Amino acid sequence: MSPFPSLETAKNEYQGREYEVEIVCPEFTCVCPRTRQPDFATIRIRYVPDVTIVELKSLKLYLSSFRDQGIFHEHVTNRILDDFVAASQPIRCTVEGDFNVRGGIKTTVRAEYQR
Repeated sequence: MSPFPSLETAKNEYQGREYEVEIVCPEFTCVCPRTRQPDFATIRIRYVPDVTIVELKSLKLYLSSFRDQGIFHEHVTNRILDDFVAASQPIRCTVEGDFNVRGGIKTTVRAEYQR
């Protein structure tokens, strides 16, 4: 069983109209798999929905499930994109992980999907 809750969707009542949704999670946390130190980030998801939109409570629960997971910045950003695209099948989607400075290094990872 996956440690990550499922992302739920709802019908897009404005299918056929291209519009962009931006979701910002300024309190994202995960754990460095090497040092076990916490990593803090702002996760930004921008997507153009097609048939469905992502239900925000399920997204909140999904993102908070990373809190105790040991995962690299690059991997968590791509994992969020993969799971988001699998659940909602958007026209376009970008996930950006803007990680706080730790050990004197700041990381921003951006992953993109286009149908």
